[in-house]
Amino acid sequence: MTEKSGADILVEALCDLGVEVVFGYPGGAVLPIYDALFRSGRIKHILVRHEQAATHAAEGYARSTGKPGVVLVTSGPGATNAVTGITDALMDSIPMVVITGQVPTALIGTDAFQEADTVGITRHCTKHNYLVKDPAQLGAVIHEAFHIATSGRPGPVVVDIPKDVQVATARYTKPGPIKHKTYRPQVKADQSAIEQVVDMLAAAERPIFYTGGGIINSGPAASQLLRELARITGAPVTSTLMGLGAFPASSDQWLGMLGMHGTYEANWAMNQADLVIAMGARFDDRVTGRLDAFSPNSRKVHIDIDRSSINKTVRIDLPIVADVGHALEDMIRVYKARRHPKPDLAEWWRRIEGWRAVGSLNFTDSATEIMPQRAIRALWEATHKQAPIITTEVGQHQMWAAQHFDFEAPNKWLTSGGLGTMGYGLPAAIGAQLGNPKALVIDIAGEASIQMNIQELATATQYRLPVKIFILNNQYMGMVRQWQELTYSSRYAESYSDSLPDFVKLAEAYGWKGIKIEKPGELDDGIAAMLAHDGPVLVDCMVSQLANCFPMIPSGAAHTEMILQANEVTGEMDDEAKALV
Repeated sequence: MTEKSGADILVEALCDLGVEVVFGYPGGAVLPIYDALFRSGRIKHILVRHEQAATHAAEGYARSTGKPGVVLVTSGPGATNAVTGITDALMDSIPMVVITGQVPTALIGTDAFQEADTVGITRHCTKHNYLVKDPAQLGAVIHEAFHIATSGRPGPVVVDIPKDVQVATARYTKPGPIKHKTYRPQVKADQSAIEQVVDMLAAAERPIFYTGGGIINSGPAASQLLRELARITGAPVTSTLMGLGAFPASSDQWLGMLGMHGTYEANWAMNQADLVIAMGARFDDRVTGRLDAFSPNSRKVHIDIDRSSINKTVRIDLPIVADVGHALEDMIRVYKARRHPKPDLAEWWRRIEGWRAVGSLNFTDSATEIMPQRAIRALWEATHKQAPIITTEVGQHQMWAAQHFDFEAPNKWLTSGGLGTMGYGLPAAIGAQLGNPKALVIDIAGEASIQMNIQELATATQYRLPVKIFILNNQYMGMVRQWQELTYSSRYAESYSDSLPDFVKLAEAYGWKGIKIEKPGELDDGIAAMLAHDGPVLVDCMVSQLANCFPMIPSGAAHTEMILQANEVTGEMDDEAKALV
């Protein structure tokens, strides 16, 4: 068996793991790896324009395909530029392996050119990280990194490789199945716990399924199992921002998203339920509102593969550590085996229909300006039959998209939930388009957030990716302005987007087609023109400047204390409430 350089070992290991695409940006500390990639020709490299964009593109690829995303960046600023995307992937449980170059081992700790303590910097924003000092260990480390990134609760893993290790030689043997000494996620649930939750579900008068991104991470089968469990029990289903698409929005049992910008019926049903079954969700603060008022009279079941999430914020009556897909399969099997009749939830549904009648997502159209909600609905009406993949930036447009763009299937909604990273949507759309070449991929953006990584227009042009961008342009950092209006007496400190570019000309400068929509009567034709073009398109849709996103739960309020209209806001927040924003 001949020896190979560390760089060649890395490339061969990636090929053995089935890696087809790597997102990256070269630099001195990774040139041996780039040379190995060039000589191999077996892996497609996507040259981004910024390392943060590489991580978000890898996230978009991973979330839309179910495969781990792979990133390659150089040492120092290459690694530090990737930290935001690494943290984003950790918060949202996205499988990703980030390979970073490092200065030669003899120079580590000397403040060498482009040296950074990558392992130290990323220790708290990765599932695990490595500094590889021996090329003989590199192949095994790469295989283990992929195992950790993709098993259990998915997340990012960093592998830091000094330049001399990339050049030094060693033998490489493809390892067998990974059996880590200590990392062994529990996949199957305890059978007695499954039987207990089934009995609780059969006896409940006001049950609700509270679902999250864990359903989607578990794979397509988990979404189908959720639909079956909902069918046989008749219980209502709600979801976090990250879980949208796991349950079809067209179902009568769908209550919509819950939480800070969730529906009136979802939040009230969570409050009044006597049994809450949380599946692959983590009781985030944007869902619960004030903890002492969250679902006060319910028994709570939490199904999650990450045992550290259970009892972290909300006290749980029945914890079930397992992959949610396996748990759902077992619940359905036991429920049917025990021949439980379909519960009589007529009274529960009568109350839910009363909350639905409030019409919390209703909005008033305008004859003179485009309402952002109308723009999202028009986009949905024109595209939903094509089952598009939707990415977003972060802000008001993100919440309007979550509220008004209905999803029927998983892996079609890609957004930054836990970290709320502006600049996520465009590179994520690029990654999704590469993973799904024939899909319609649309980034719903805001004019402020899109500028965070707007240089990636060039990446889409270079690789001929027909990504579409649909900007809701209200000339403000909309969510910041909304908070300032509602809680800071309309003191708009630095939230107006001054000196905006001409987005149409900017798009054309990058080789994209640019379209501007300014009036309600232009909306349908503008969207049609976007869809008719077979290349990348940027649509600058001018929307109402001062529209606010409702419903809204103010920070520190209970999840039943929803603001439905701006006139419900009274006075200015006190200092304690401001600190919670």
